[in-house]
Amino acid sequence: MFECARRFWGEEEGQDLIEYSLLITFIAIACMWFVGAGHDSVNGIWTTANNSISGARVAAGAGSGGGD
Repeated sequence: MFECARRFWGEEEGQDLIEYSLLITFIAIACMWFVGAGHDSVNGIWTTANNSISGARVAAGAGSGGGD
C-alpha cells in the first residue's frame, strides 16, 4: 500500500500536460477580462466614428441639393 502511494506521488508523466492546461486557461481568462474591460472604450470609439460619418453624410447631402 505504501509503495503504491509513493509511486503515485513520485510520477511526473502527466505533469507537463497539466501545466500547459493551466497556462492556456490563465491566458483565456486574461483575454476575456481584457475584452470585458475595454468594452466601454471600444463602444465609445465606434459611437464617435458613427456620429462623424453620419454628420458628414448629412452635410454632403445638404450641400449637393439633397440627392442620395
